Amino acid sequence: MKVVAAENFVDPSFSADLIGWQKVHGRHTLPWQNTRDAYLVWLSEIMLQQTQVSAVLGYYARFLERFPTLRDLAAAPVEDVMAQWSGLGYYTRARNLHKCAQRVVAEYDGVFPSDPLLLAELPGIGRSTAAAIAAFSSGRRAAIMDGNVKRVFARVFGIDTYPGEKKTEEAMWRRAEALLPEEGIEAYTQGLMDMGATLCTRSSPSCERCPMQVRCVAFNTGRTKELPVRKPKKATPEKHAVMLAIVDDGQVLLEQRPPSGIWGGLLSLPELDGHVAAEDDDVAEADHDALLRAVGKFGEMESYERLSPVTHVFTHYKLHIAPYRVTLSRRLALAAEAGFVWLDSGKIADAALPAPVKKLLLELLGDHNAAQQRMF
Repeated sequence: MKVVAAENFVDPSFSADLIGWQKVHGRHTLPWQNTRDAYLVWLSEIMLQQTQVSAVLGYYARFLERFPTLRDLAAAPVEDVMAQWSGLGYYTRARNLHKCAQRVVAEYDGVFPSDPLLLAELPGIGRSTAAAIAAFSSGRRAAIMDGNVKRVFARVFGIDTYPGEKKTEEAMWRRAEALLPEEGIEAYTQGLMDMGATLCTRSSPSCERCPMQVRCVAFNTGRTKELPVRKPKKATPEKHAVMLAIVDDGQVLLEQRPPSGIWGGLLSLPELDGHVAAEDDDVAEADHDALLRAVGKFGEMESYERLSPVTHVFTHYKLHIAPYRVTLSRRLALAAEAGFVWLDSGKIADAALPAPVKKLLLELLGDHNAAQQRMF
């Protein structure tokens, strides 16, 4: 790919048109807008990573109710943070959020630095997120480059190579920096986000309302469906997991997962052999002896029932869950089993559980509790 000099990307009319459009047609009433509070801006930017605004709104409000200030967040146990994040996905964000809050308190006396380079050194804040935080909280001129911006640039400027490829991404960054306006960085940055989210969408873009229509290469050459170039497809790996919903006396047994990896730091159901790679998507099974051995350290198994399988899609693989409901005739103490806890079924909804596990348990225990109530 030919490397184009950054100075050839300069186009003041691009930023002027975008700023003018954003001020009239852009989003202005989101709860994290119209503020210079870096804590509020940072929290929104982390939550919005790979997550749509509609999904973030409720979590954002509840999170701030529980952690109204950066110091409140930094001082909270990580388990509380994970519980508030439960269901939002990409849990590494929550762990980094907590670490970042503690770093800012320890190294910057609770005040986020305004320099994008310093922001980018903090946990969970990359180059683009750092630029957005600096622009919205401090008015700093810095370029963002998220998925929405890549899509806008690919279409408007007719970039016909995959944006995730290193040379293409580097060229996009040079273009982004060259297009920065001298004034109005907040409206410009928000405009790029708004365009990608509301007009230049992945499917069915609203080209008739776009301020870039005249200059848009994709629109004028009939290639809006082709650009941006999609990542070459690879087969999605399939994995299996047998999960045990061991219930006893109105409680369910949960296991604390390791701090890193899939669902790191969350509570989940005990598993047989973890997430195991498989050749196909057939549902895994557990035989009677394997269940007896797995359940034996928690108590004497009275009965078990195989439940309907559950499939959950991660970014990098598809997980097929084979859940089993197990009842005990006698429970053993957990003193020697660190990392396990019995949780009241009524607390499942608020627990720090992966979304598919929480849904499974709410359906299972909800139906079971309702059945018990009908007996009396």
